[in-house]
Amino acid sequence: MSPISRRAALTVGILGGAAACSPRPPRTSFESVASAGEEYFRHGVASGDPGPDSVVIWTRFHNDLLPPPVDGRAIEWEVAEDAEFKAVAASGFARTSPSADWTVKVLVEGLQPGRRYFYRFNRGGSYSAVGRTRTLPEGSVSEARFAIVSCSNYPFGYFNVYDQIARRDDFDAVLHLGDYIYEYGPDGYGGEVGARLGRPHDPAHEIVTLEDYRRRHAQYKADPASRAMHAAHPVIAIWDDHETTNNSWMGGAENHTPETEGDWAVRKRAALQAYYEWMPIREPEPGRLREAIFRSFSYGDLLTLAALETRLMARGEQLSFNDFGPSLRTPADVEKFRREVLWDKARDMLGEEQLAFLASVFRASVAKGQPWRLLANQIIMAETIAPDLSPHVDEAEIQELEKSWDQARAFVEVSKLGLPTNLDAWDGYPAARERLYDMIKREGRDGLIVVTGDTHTWWANDLKAADGTKMGVELGVHSVTSPSPYRKSFLGGRGERYALLTNQQNRAVRYLNGEEHGYIDLLIRRDGAEAKFMAVDNIETPVYSAFEKAAFAIKRGGGAAKFAGARHISLKEQWLFNRT
Repeated sequence: MSPISRRAALTVGILGGAAACSPRPPRTSFESVASAGEEYFRHGVASGDPGPDSVVIWTRFHNDLLPPPVDGRAIEWEVAEDAEFKAVAASGFARTSPSADWTVKVLVEGLQPGRRYFYRFNRGGSYSAVGRTRTLPEGSVSEARFAIVSCSNYPFGYFNVYDQIARRDDFDAVLHLGDYIYEYGPDGYGGEVGARLGRPHDPAHEIVTLEDYRRRHAQYKADPASRAMHAAHPVIAIWDDHETTNNSWMGGAENHTPETEGDWAVRKRAALQAYYEWMPIREPEPGRLREAIFRSFSYGDLLTLAALETRLMARGEQLSFNDFGPSLRTPADVEKFRREVLWDKARDMLGEEQLAFLASVFRASVAKGQPWRLLANQIIMAETIAPDLSPHVDEAEIQELEKSWDQARAFVEVSKLGLPTNLDAWDGYPAARERLYDMIKREGRDGLIVVTGDTHTWWANDLKAADGTKMGVELGVHSVTSPSPYRKSFLGGRGERYALLTNQQNRAVRYLNGEEHGYIDLLIRRDGAEAKFMAVDNIETPVYSAFEKAAFAIKRGGGAAKFAGARHISLKEQWLFNRT
């Protein structure tokens, strides 16, 4: 397929058209005309975590402009069946205060299943923008459609991917798979690009305190494309690591230094408080840990979506190439490392409570006769062995890589040994992955689709257990803005070759590409599913073109979901995709 025909899907951007010359905030067709009231709700509106009769709606009151609300009748909210609010379905008043950073979050109940609703907030006759949301369907459901996104780093570029999603009106929900914000300061990841684009992080330092995390969330929510996306669709969100800090685990994080940044538990508590304040997500039930973000959503008789938590509840500390690489001198050393370290059964990811919850969710889904089970997951689940990079990079390139990744030299050395590429992914916790697979085998593996973020790369993967059992398929989404390690410019211009080597080395990897940012448009019907990898060609200005980069058909058969075809990929990619 030629680039011209592939890009013919849409050639408009935030500016309203490719030839426009001055940026303006994106607006959706249903959104209310700008009014003075929006100044008091400048972070927009959002909704999320839908149920069959309920949904969370959210806003923030900008209390510098009016006297702050002081009682429970301060902020009025309305939910209606129409954008003009002639048929109001629910209404009430909400309380906010400095203890919630003036955010307003309401769990609206008593709604009808499978229904589109509109909502808004009001303070003294000053109205917010209008948001659009949707409840979960019940009974017979013919299809469900999701926009899947991940990794939205503000300094790395404009959120054109969000803008593109906002322009659609056919999604049941947006699944955000984590890294909704990033924690770095101007000297960290993305800082140089942010300075060049005029999109530096606020506050201008790495975020550590509650006030820091609140300000960072506020910056992301004020972005016009983010506001449009949230107003257009309900969001089902899970966190990955950057909502706290890089490579977080139960007891710490790679990017947390207790000597200079204080107690990890204090920082984590601050990050989670800000997250629950600023995201349209249900509050934890009484007695449940705030880290326990895992939950499920049932779409009638069609599918169940289960959202995972893989960072803060049960994950053990990541292995490091720097720590183990120098000790692996012989094949016997490698085998001992695999057996005693990598496959150590004590290395956990989900924990017993979450695994038991997932078992009940899968069991209920099968009992309802649903053909599909969808896992919203943060990190790559398919086994991915590193190709030998030593013939492909020289000393100068290794030194350049070490400036941004201190494990680069050890990784190049270890890549000769047939070990995993990414130890922060499920490959670093293979025994925990097998426990998950064993549960799915017992409770119902047919129709399993895993959607994954984190890597800033497009993936289409087969999932197999260690005994060879086919488990299902995995779809990895590129980022909203963060750069891919498989992009052409990586490894001294050989990033594309690195992607190809990784694809060739791993039969489970059917498609791998690091170019262009975007989202997955996942349509699930009873008889099959289609995943369109929707890309934007530019994030350095608010003018962009959007196009269908690749698409994959998925069907059920032989007890598991499997890929049934691909389009819009190159001949070389097609050959790799079709390998048996």
